[in-house]
Amino acid sequence: MNKKTSAIVAGIMTAILLAPGMSMVYAELEPYLGNVGPQGQTGAYTLEEALKLAQARQTLAAENKGLGSGTPLLSLDGMVGSSIISAGIFGGIAAAFFVRGKSGKYAAMGRG
Repeated sequence: MNKKTSAIVAGIMTAILLAPGMSMVYAELEPYLGNVGPQGQTGAYTLEEALKLAQARQTLAAENKGLGSGTPLLSLDGMVGSSIISAGIFGGIAAAFFVRGKSGKYAAMGRG
């Protein structure tokens, strides 16, 4: 295959691989592309809906002060608990690799 043919094939492959990504960018930007309806609604999650939901969240948080943000930090299903569990799992895996690495076919002789 000569240089011209390989350049054409590379260009076609690049276009094929980038096409799904470009459509994803369009889907992400679609709500911001402009108004669709006569009242200014875009069809999904309008500004008025966002404001209504934010006010409802604020009212709910004011009524239930004991709930906080809703993220249980110190429980096992919260942030700290899941961090401790994942640190234990990954730490155990790392320890197993370190132990196995000390003795083996490629371990340096006379070191440790």
